[in-house]
Amino acid sequence: MTLLPRTIRLDQSDAVIFAPAAEPGEWAVPGTFLFADRPAQSLSRKDLIAFRSGFLGVDSFGFSTLVVVSLASEEERAALVETLAGQFVARLGAPDVETARPAAEEEVALAQDLCRGHDVGTLIALHRTHEPEGVRERFRTLKPRDETAFSAGYLRGHDRAFHLVETDEEGDDAHEVDLLGLRERGP
Repeated sequence: MTLLPRTIRLDQSDAVIFAPAAEPGEWAVPGTFLFADRPAQSLSRKDLIAFRSGFLGVDSFGFSTLVVVSLASEEERAALVETLAGQFVARLGAPDVETARPAAEEEVALAQDLCRGHDVGTLIALHRTHEPEGVRERFRTLKPRDETAFSAGYLRGHDRAFHLVETDEEGDDAHEVDLLGLRERGP
């Protein structure tokens, strides 16, 4: 087993800011190669957002703000290399998969190295900038805290005002919440 990044979507913002957005759960790579030799002024607004903070989902060739460190089998890693090489042919004009495979291998190795030393479940964010010497990447990790700002252990390391979950409920009132009523009832 090895560690590789997978896209994750904590809210719907990726679907709004990226064109296209990666689907949650895709294997991902940093994808900086998409912006090589492209000056910032040549990028559209959405391309600029993807440049600044987007990981590349390999299946969709869409972007994700965050990735999560995940376990991958050697077979999954090999399939990721093959899929990325195929995308290089289909989307970027590589002559064939055989020619594209070394570049795909290098990008997957970079993604693997990015996850090294992190626990499964660690979130990673990316920030790119144009520098005189080229594109600069900075990565940061986001982990739940052992203790919250309010020392509330039941929050499991996350201080949140709300915890939102999707339901299968239907009807006009399925998404209404009476906050005042909740306050009156107490915890």
